[in-house]
Amino acid sequence: MAEQKFEDAFQKLESIVKRLEDGNLSLEESLKAFEEGVRLSRLCSKKLDEAEKKVEILMKDNDGRLLPKPFSLEDEGE
Repeated sequence: MAEQKFEDAFQKLESIVKRLEDGNLSLEESLKAFEEGVRLSRLCSKKLDEAEKKVEILMKDNDGRLLPKPFSLEDEGE
């Protein structure tokens, strides 16, 4: 099975959350949807962690050298 893209997994997760919030599922359907949601949530979290590591690697210092640096939104104002 091909690896699922973040965007696809996130869209499916949003759909599951909406279905669960609507409250029209049976208990069995709700449990099945919840299990799939947990799997998708873990996949999305893993993909985001991988992307964050890539960003850290690609951050440059003042001399233009690529140095690992933690990503922070607070750094944008500098």
